[in-house]
Amino acid sequence: MKEADTGARSRPERVALFTSCMGDLAAGGPARATVEVLAAMGVAVELPRGQTCCGQPALNSGHPTEAGSLLDRWLRIFAPYDAVVTPSGSCAAHLHHHLGRLRSPTPEQRALVERTYEFSQFVMAYGTELRFRLPGSVTYHDSCHLTRTLGERRTPRQLLGRIEGLEVREMAGCDTCCGFGGTFAAKFPEVSVAMADTKLRSAAAEGTDWLVSADPGCLLHLGGRARKAGPPVRTRHLAELVRDALVPAEVPA
Repeated sequence: MKEADTGARSRPERVALFTSCMGDLAAGGPARATVEVLAAMGVAVELPRGQTCCGQPALNSGHPTEAGSLLDRWLRIFAPYDAVVTPSGSCAAHLHHHLGRLRSPTPEQRALVERTYEFSQFVMAYGTELRFRLPGSVTYHDSCHLTRTLGERRTPRQLLGRIEGLEVREMAGCDTCCGFGGTFAAKFPEVSVAMADTKLRSAAAEGTDWLVSADPGCLLHLGGRARKAGPPVRTRHLAELVRDALVPAEVPA
């Protein structure tokens, strides 16, 4: 899946939430917000027991065999579902980009990954009836994997553009790396911190209320650096912002 096709289609009935390692261990807010937004769409969300990592950190660290084993487990666990939604653009990108590189997938496995969506892709495809309103301003950080690997930079901006009262200001270098890069931040901390500082300065220059992204890892990295020594920039995951902006549906009397 490159950029999401938002044409008319029937909405999946049985949807699984893939929380990602980051969502499970360090940043549960985006996963909870994803469930709340999907519930507002009328979608029943299941959290498959036994889900673990998709294998991306292992592959990034040079261990394709272990990454392939984790991918096999992911494919088994999520096979029964009509769609999979994740608040991690990085994980969605890994699954779409590396399935055919780590495995020779069956048609069923390829179809499963094709119906795996990053949060904004799913909402833009199936949540056209939702209304959003939230006063304020944001600037958006394009995470590397979502933008370059999955090829998706349109749907997050489209979703932000649907929020009444919200001003979106594009910062300089919106698609440059923030320095997280998963294991990169651990292996090269000095370079990683310098990259985060550059990104935070660009965000601060826009004077917005929030720096928003679709990747929990980027936000943990940027938010942590901002709190430690960087400019006073507040970070927010796209799913949390969208959840906060939901306008309750009017029920006929």
